[in-house]
Amino acid sequence: MLRMDALRQFEQVIGKVSGAAGWLAGCLCLLMIAVVFIDVVSRYAFDSGSIAMQELEWHLFAAVFLLGAAYTMREDANVRVDVFYTKMSPGRKAIVDILGTVFFVIPMCSLILWSAYDPVIYSYQLSEVSMDPGGLPYRFAFKALLPIGYFLVMLQSLAVISKNIRILLAGSDTERLSGCSDKKK
Repeated sequence: MLRMDALRQFEQVIGKVSGAAGWLAGCLCLLMIAVVFIDVVSRYAFDSGSIAMQELEWHLFAAVFLLGAAYTMREDANVRVDVFYTKMSPGRKAIVDILGTVFFVIPMCSLILWSAYDPVIYSYQLSEVSMDPGGLPYRFAFKALLPIGYFLVMLQSLAVISKNIRILLAGSDTERLSGCSDKKK
């Protein structure tokens, strides 16, 4: 029972981190909507546009996606082919989730983390700015979201594995319902 409690606590801590990232992604989504609205109105109503506004839209979209990915995984709202999965027992679903996470999600996150590190550091050292006139400064800050986002997904992956280990150990459907979300279901 002590192991189950430790796993559950681990999942809750990671769930809170993913939840905070999801909350931030939601706020950035609202900001992105406002920026797009202002850009469209200024472009079509006042015939003026801004390269910085367009770049900000792209960067905000990337931030929403990268910061929201771990939250999406926490909520089990990720896209998957459910043709066979929905008909499986909780134990088989747990095995599929563990194998999918170990063989697909974690290697993908590891590869992205490994390959994104040097470009982010290089961008920071150069104090990289947009190559477009009137573009945004501090490009390294936006590039840093790539490893941050995938690190969050990697952490959430560990919580998913933990949750599914609990399901296998408990062998009951009630464990599946508790998930790694910090909300009550």
